[in-house]
Amino acid sequence: MTLPVALTIAGSDSGAGAGIQADLKTFAALGVYGVTVITAITAQNTLGVRAVQEVNAEVIRAQLDAVADDFAIAALKTGMLSSAAIIETVVAGIRRHKLGPLVVDPVMIAKSGDRLLAEDAVDALRRRLLPLAAVVTPNIPEAEVLAGRSIRTRDDRLAAARAIMELGAHAVVIKGGHSEDDPIIDLLVDSQGVHEYRAARIVTTSTHGTGCTFSAAITAGLATGLDLPAAVAEARGYVSRALSSAPALGHGHGPLNHFPSPQVAHAHH
Repeated sequence: MTLPVALTIAGSDSGAGAGIQADLKTFAALGVYGVTVITAITAQNTLGVRAVQEVNAEVIRAQLDAVADDFAIAALKTGMLSSAAIIETVVAGIRRHKLGPLVVDPVMIAKSGDRLLAEDAVDALRRRLLPLAAVVTPNIPEAEVLAGRSIRTRDDRLAAARAIMELGAHAVVIKGGHSEDDPIIDLLVDSQGVHEYRAARIVTTSTHGTGCTFSAAITAGLATGLDLPAAVAEARGYVSRALSSAPALGHGHGPLNHFPSPQVAHAHH
């Protein structure tokens, strides 16, 4: 039996709740073999980010070439890409190896509020990376930045999603966690229309890495051959289970439980 391979191109989180570490755990939990390209080393825990060291662009390129030359990558995701130069390097590598489908998690701000993306990188993300994306998974603040408009209502969310698709992305999931809604409503907008996913709001401070985990779970679903709506549904159910069984670790926004016991997923179409 061949194990599907998924690639994550992201930053390392020393607290292991987000970033590369969250992605690898999510891939493993969903039956996919994960390979990695590390774009930055962060010194962080559940309370915040203390330091960031970007990995040299040449080393990022070498990592990407190494995994793409040896593994049949079935799907990939990008997470923290902190500079325009890194985005250019990653885009060139994805094009060179014709990798896809690509899930873009436009990581801009850590749970703690620490900014992770330089201003020029936002422009590079929009112009260079989004056109390669099978799906982009912004939260509401990130969608506002990418679409260049404020989001208050459901209609605003749909308009923002369409604006992001006009930048070249094939589909957009705008996550509902930053709204006041209960249940949370995640919206997938693609060429087919709008799909809604509802999930009970889980009251917990253990939310560090939720976005990384969600986008990694979508990537794993795509790697195993699910279509996008099914991959999003699987990811939504997985994140709900991971949140509801989160261990109380750390003194800030704690990590999720990436290996929750299987239970009936709560995602509805």
